[in-house]
Amino acid sequence: MSKSSTGLAKQARDQLVKRFLGRQGNAGSAITPPVAADVPDAYTRFDRHPAYEKIMVPRAAAQRLNIANPYFKTHQGIGGALTQIDGRPYLNFASYNYLGLSGHPRVTQAAKAAIDHYGTSVSASRLVAGERPIQRELERALAELYETDDCAVFVSGHATNVTTIGYLFGPKDLVVHDSLIHNSVLEGIKLSGATRRAFAHNDAQALEAVLAEMRSQFQRVLIVIEGVYSMDGDIPDLPAFIDIKQRYKCFLMVDEAHSIGVLGTTGRGLREHFNLPGSAVDIWMGTLSKALAGCGGYIAGETALIENLKYAAPGFVYSVGIAPPVAAAALEAIRVMLAEPDRIERVQTRSRQLLAMLRERGIDTGHAQGYAVVPAITGSSIKATRLSNALFDQGVNVQPILYPAVEEKAARLRFFVSCLHTEQQLETVADLLVKLQ
Repeated sequence: MSKSSTGLAKQARDQLVKRFLGRQGNAGSAITPPVAADVPDAYTRFDRHPAYEKIMVPRAAAQRLNIANPYFKTHQGIGGALTQIDGRPYLNFASYNYLGLSGHPRVTQAAKAAIDHYGTSVSASRLVAGERPIQRELERALAELYETDDCAVFVSGHATNVTTIGYLFGPKDLVVHDSLIHNSVLEGIKLSGATRRAFAHNDAQALEAVLAEMRSQFQRVLIVIEGVYSMDGDIPDLPAFIDIKQRYKCFLMVDEAHSIGVLGTTGRGLREHFNLPGSAVDIWMGTLSKALAGCGGYIAGETALIENLKYAAPGFVYSVGIAPPVAAAALEAIRVMLAEPDRIERVQTRSRQLLAMLRERGIDTGHAQGYAVVPAITGSSIKATRLSNALFDQGVNVQPILYPAVEEKAARLRFFVSCLHTEQQLETVADLLVKLQ
């Protein structure tokens, strides 16, 4: 090697060392290490992270008031209308198992058979490593539920909204959403960089007022609503929102996390409830973790939408494919749901019964309409937590929803109703609520 080559190699090496060590300075000048003394201590400790400190404030207040933490209880076994916690049986109103299909023998057996055939994981992204027949069977079954061209299944319901909205929309676009929309939608909008506007809950006229003012300023516009609102148990007037999206040339997305399996005579969700074709909505989103006894999320719609997501949406392309036992469980849950529509009828009946019982006893149930989710609004986070703990002592498991998940004045207990609940169980909890308030 020539002397000039040796000198160049040494110079390159010195530059790499300098960058690695994070040092500054020109060649030949004194090089000093970076000064860390001015970095606040709070920036180097997780216990000083603002979000953690925010979590600790209500926890400290609860400890001062001798209020036990109602969260992260350990359940033994399947969570249905009943559950077991620390060896004790409880009436359970803290499970999304609306149709009682998590733990259903056919669903369980389908998952076991998939493990035997495919293993517990596909171990890679479907785009780069291929897919399994069970994954496509599930997607075709979901597309058939919605009468759409196709469907894409993701490994997380929350990530489904984040990656779909974050990928499809951008800084020149507008996303308008119901004021009570789920966090996953808000995070997706944030990722997209799109302009965001909220409209008053379930108020189609308020939506139209926003679009009349702003539609012309943006390229693509997305409207996002839910099928059953997860905090309140009410539903939107879907035909009214479809009319607005058509007149203002927008996309409409419906989050059916809590409405698939709950609405319609056969559980096909909001469109069946209103007797509408799948093509009336541009983006159908749902989750597998509630009525469908699995875990993950999906998007159903036209071919161009689904192919776009499968080939380019980060949450699909860079994530492992849905696990075979989970896909098999959800697929069998769909089959059981369609074969046994009495499950949907029962969950609807029980939901209406609990709603009526609470209202008859003077309990504030907010916007609830009797669709699987029934709130009991306490008006205070402390009161909600104390009431949850008092019910737990009496053998009833129901979780409080506190500020900032809802406004402080809207703090509540949230009851998830299953087709497995009996009328007597509902009477029991309604009477206890009145007694313990």
